[in-house]
Amino acid sequence: MATTTSITTTYAGEFAGQYISAALLSGKTLNESAIGIKPNVKYKEVIKKVDTSGLIANATCDFTDTGSVTLTERILQPEEFQVNVELCKKDFRSDWEAIQMGVGAFDQLPPKFADFLIAHVAGKVAEKTEQNIWGGVNATAGEFDGFSVLMAADADVNDAANGSETSFTASNIVSLLENTLDSVPSTVYGREDLTIYVPTIAYKAYIRSLGGFGASGLGAAGVNSQGSQWYSNGNALSFDGVKIQHAPGMPSDHIIAGEASNLYFGTGLLSDHNEVKVIDMADLDGSQNVRVIMRFTAGVQYGIGSDLVLLTLA
Repeated sequence: MATTTSITTTYAGEFAGQYISAALLSGKTLNESAIGIKPNVKYKEVIKKVDTSGLIANATCDFTDTGSVTLTERILQPEEFQVNVELCKKDFRSDWEAIQMGVGAFDQLPPKFADFLIAHVAGKVAEKTEQNIWGGVNATAGEFDGFSVLMAADADVNDAANGSETSFTASNIVSLLENTLDSVPSTVYGREDLTIYVPTIAYKAYIRSLGGFGASGLGAAGVNSQGSQWYSNGNALSFDGVKIQHAPGMPSDHIIAGEASNLYFGTGLLSDHNEVKVIDMADLDGSQNVRVIMRFTAGVQYGIGSDLVLLTLA
């Protein structure tokens, strides 16, 4: 049975424009290499963790074994996902691009619409993957456990004080970022790739705070006395010298801090995320259906939980 298709537009001559879709969340985390990417994981990959203690001792003339080395591991196991959509070409005969389908009985899907559909499906997958990376729940169809879920279940992860706040605002974001950074272990603080990952609402609150509208802002006039005009979209943000990474897929009640090299996204082939197959079924079963197919694997994991910080609002 074909996927339900609703055509409500009016055909009024040859269509000369472009299809416009609602703005999609880009796969920002992966596109900006904000975490480590492990491709070619066919089934699972073991992330080894090494912990040592007592390695240094007073010198003697003999070899004396000192200290301890403990090896533990975490498993990165990408899950399999798919997109299956079936459209009936008949639904497009009265639409804008009917003339592009040809005049014969065995017509084709409008080319411009096919191009749009491919880009739209790939964009939707990128959006969902971004959301899964940070807040996915494995029990939900089409999702894998994201970082916030994995960290919440791990006692080794450092919990930052939330000040009993229930949302991110321009007046509290600075104190919450302070709490997050204060919870970063001294062994991690100062590392080059230390990053604070924030959801969109926290990112916006921090920008507004720096415009001078938060209790901890830079005075009433904000950065360089420019008020709300200080921020040019795309400017890199930092807090106390630590990079702020906008993570659009992160749940609106979390902040995560840690080294980018301690966070991993695993998949089979990266190219799978860019490959959308459009199959005209006419030559296969004589139907008027067109299938849109995409298959890929995805999952996340981190290495050392005690090097990470999770802030969850009350």
